[in-house]
Amino acid sequence: MNKVALIIGAGDAIGGAIAKKFAKQGMTVCVTRRTESKIIELAKEINQSGGKAFGFACDARKEEETISLFKQIEEEIGEIDVMVFNVGANVPMSILDTSSRKFSKIWEMACFAGFLNGREAAKHMIKRNKGTIIFTGATASMRGGANFAAFASAKHGLRALAQSMARELGPKSIHVCHVVIDAAVDTEWIRQIHPEYDKKIKTDGIVDPNHLADNYIYLHNQPRDAWTFELDLRPWQETW
Repeated sequence: MNKVALIIGAGDAIGGAIAKKFAKQGMTVCVTRRTESKIIELAKEINQSGGKAFGFACDARKEEETISLFKQIEEEIGEIDVMVFNVGANVPMSILDTSSRKFSKIWEMACFAGFLNGREAAKHMIKRNKGTIIFTGATASMRGGANFAAFASAKHGLRALAQSMARELGPKSIHVCHVVIDAAVDTEWIRQIHPEYDKKIKTDGIVDPNHLADNYIYLHNQPRDAWTFELDLRPWQETW
C-alpha cells in the first residue's frame, strides 16, 4: 500500500515546498487547494520531476468535501501517513473594520478547517495506530498584534486544538505537531510588500520555504521516544 503525504493548502510557497520534499522522500503526495488549476499545475510539476502526485480541488472549510477527500485518498490512492494542514488566512485589518462575517471567515479558514482535517486524519490513522499530523502556525499563534485580532484568535485556537489532539492521540502512536513560523517567508506577497526585501533576502533575514519544508520531513521521521510537539522556526535576524 502506498504511503501518502496529504498537504492541505499546498500553495506556491510553503505548502508547495513541503509537498515536493515529501515526494522526494518517495511518498505519494496528495495536494489540495480551492483553485483547481493551480493545484493541478503543482501535481504536474512533481510528477514531471520524478515524484508521484495527485491534485484535488477542495475547500478545507467544508465538512462533506473534507470527509469525501480523505475517503477517496484512502480507498483509491493509499494510506495517509502524514497530513499537513497549511491553510493561511493572514488578513490584517483594524478591529474597527472587522465585521462578524470577516471574523468568522478567517476563523473558519485558520481554525475550524484545521479541526475538520485533523479529525478526519485521526479517524483513519487511529485504525493503524500510527501517523503524523502537522499544523502550520504563525507569529499570531503566540501573540496577537495590532490589526490581527481575527487572525490571532484563529491561530491561537489552532494551537490549542493541536495541543489537545497531541495529548489524546500521542498514546495511540499518532504524532501531532505544531510549527510556529515566526518570520517573513519568501513568497510573492512578501516580495511585493516587504520594504527591505532585497536587503533581507541577501542576508538570510527572510525564510526560504524549502528550508521550512526540511523541518516538516524531520518531524515526520522522528522516533516515537523523542517526539517534538512544537517547533519554532525563525531566521537569525528575527526578534524574540
